[in-house]
Amino acid sequence: MCGLPAATSVAPVDAALRETLLGDVTAWAKHVLAPFDQKPAWHHEVLLTALGDLAAGSCDRLMVLMPPGSAKSTYASVLFPAWWLARRPRGAVIAASHTGGLARSFGSQVRGLLREHGALLGCRMSRSEAAAGQFRTESGASYYAVGVRGPVTGRRADLLLIDDPIRSQAEADSADARERIWAWYRADLSTRLKPKGAVVLVMTRWHPDDLAGRLLAAGDSWRVLQLPALAEVDDPMGRKLGDALWPESEDVVALARKRGIVGERAWAALFQQRPTIALGGLFTPSRLPVLEHTPEVISVVRAWDLAASAGSEGDPDWTVGLKLGRTAGGQFVVLDVVRVRLGPGDVVAEIRRTAAMDGRGVTISLPQDPGQAGKAQVRFLTSELAGYQVLSSTESGPKDVRARPVAAQADVGNLAIVRAAWNGALLDEIGSFPNGSKDDQVDALARAFDQLSSAVTTTRRVSVPVFAR
Repeated sequence: MCGLPAATSVAPVDAALRETLLGDVTAWAKHVLAPFDQKPAWHHEVLLTALGDLAAGSCDRLMVLMPPGSAKSTYASVLFPAWWLARRPRGAVIAASHTGGLARSFGSQVRGLLREHGALLGCRMSRSEAAAGQFRTESGASYYAVGVRGPVTGRRADLLLIDDPIRSQAEADSADARERIWAWYRADLSTRLKPKGAVVLVMTRWHPDDLAGRLLAAGDSWRVLQLPALAEVDDPMGRKLGDALWPESEDVVALARKRGIVGERAWAALFQQRPTIALGGLFTPSRLPVLEHTPEVISVVRAWDLAASAGSEGDPDWTVGLKLGRTAGGQFVVLDVVRVRLGPGDVVAEIRRTAAMDGRGVTISLPQDPGQAGKAQVRFLTSELAGYQVLSSTESGPKDVRARPVAAQADVGNLAIVRAAWNGALLDEIGSFPNGSKDDQVDALARAFDQLSSAVTTTRRVSVPVFAR
């Protein structure tokens, strides 16, 4: 974020100037910055043009992906919403950021602009509701600031403005944190948008499965303004390959120095807007084909990795049931992944439910912990799965050693996955294994592969129902 300097004067009321400023967001930005001897850089004007197009109705979904330090928040989250509210006498803005404090900071600057330039714009602040994170104009336009996962129930918006929904690399690398942000956006924030409303997402990329990645994968129609720190092929600004985004602020020499400090992964994501998964070295996710349709398979195993407990604090392990099939050609295909955090009784019910969904042709493989307690657990689960083929075995040796056989198949392209909602979490985990925080899916995959590869393969085809994938 790049804050605006404190206001020092009030612009005179001028009808012609008012019409010019309300008609052109770039003219508005230049007017506000001129007293401070500042003006929009080239990439700022490109951003302002895209925001102006959205305000004019040429698009209703705009994604702005730019490096940190590029002043994207100054233009998109401060100058733009103030101008937008002045043009919409009864318009409503909900502005969200990764924390309520950051959201209110943007709101405070928007409020400051409207107070300073309100007379010129014909948009005066209401005295009855004028907090930094929640204010109105005298005409009835409103602004509400909220942190990610904060309360928005009861509010509606003509404009949803999301700026920096992720606070750190650690949060971006957490599948749970990404899922929470996605769930909040879908179920809470997006439902607040009025018909014909618009959404602006402003962020730097952190992870292939971050909010921007999820939205792009969802298939909605977004206009994407992606401006990397160093120009690449087909640069949106028409820069030469390797040119800096804002040379007046950071030239190519300064950017090269920064690249050396942050490392290649952070550079690719935050500065070039091309995020990658943190690789653990055993699997290469990009080598796993993603199949659009479920192939015919001759044998199928659903292998389970059972969490010790559901857990209520921190980041507990998952109970995972991974279904792996083998085709007549010898290719292994991940058909489905069930991943839950449940108490012991609910886990048993989930295993029974999944078995019924899979059908009796799918072998169930269970891990057996050493000792009498592990044997008793397997006996109990097997009795609960009467009528199904249930196999169990103890697991010995390091996890990475157990995973190497299936990783070898993945390395030569002989392991594929069926496209589904669980793909992101699986690819994330196997990509960071064995250095990632979670290995439940990898354990289940290794167990399923061991079972399939060691079994005597028959020529019987196994039908996989659509809803069981």
